[in-house]
Amino acid sequence: MQDARIPPRYAKCDLSNFLRYPNEKLQVTLARAAKFIDDFPAVTKGLCLVGPPGIGKTHIAVGALRQTILKTGARGLFYDVRELLKTIRSTYNPVVRTAEMDVLRPVMEAELLVLDDVGAEKPSEWVEETMNLIVNTRYNERRPTIITTNYDDTPDDSNLDSLKVRVGFRMHSRLHEMCEFLQYEGPDFRMLGPDPSAEELGILWKGGRKSVALPPRSRGQARAQLRDNDPLRSLKQPREARELNWPGGKAGRG
Repeated sequence: MQDARIPPRYAKCDLSNFLRYPNEKLQVTLARAAKFIDDFPAVTKGLCLVGPPGIGKTHIAVGALRQTILKTGARGLFYDVRELLKTIRSTYNPVVRTAEMDVLRPVMEAELLVLDDVGAEKPSEWVEETMNLIVNTRYNERRPTIITTNYDDTPDDSNLDSLKVRVGFRMHSRLHEMCEFLQYEGPDFRMLGPDPSAEELGILWKGGRKSVALPPRSRGQARAQLRDNDPLRSLKQPREARELNWPGGKAGRG
């Protein structure tokens, strides 16, 4: 459990201490997370928890991770995606003396991985290739992954704030094959202070007060992401000629 990198804030999270209130889609999500724990390691798919900030997605993901580790002794790992990418970038600093694969290998080989807040990172070719390397490796090795994201999973390619645009078309397609998508809404736990009650959450939910959606991202960044996924781009410019946004080369290549 100490090696799982679970943040102190979530160190005691499990499904039994999640505040439940009448919310049908939330109840389905909790039931599917409980089934995942019961079935592990004989699971064919991971979980992708989709919804606005503050509705308990990270609590559920960490709860599934903790309870799976306690039940089976599996090697589990938690990473906020932005922290993971920051750690990988640090290996490009010659002073750090840490190889890129020293960071990536535990992520790719963990028996259960939680990737928190997918899509929050600034899109770039380096980010897309790094995340694709992690996801594709886990896909090929049939290692389950639990993901949380604040970005709606809409099929509209023109929606610049959709999960598909944020993570790239390739990774989005792979995630749908790897994970059961569970999307729900609810009131923002954080708006009720440090110790909200299930009754307060139920009142807010019944009154129609949902968590606020994320503000639109920079359209310039998203258009660049769409341009990077242009299927004709390889004919316009050799892939090797593209400049990366960070030194140290592409993920997984020495």
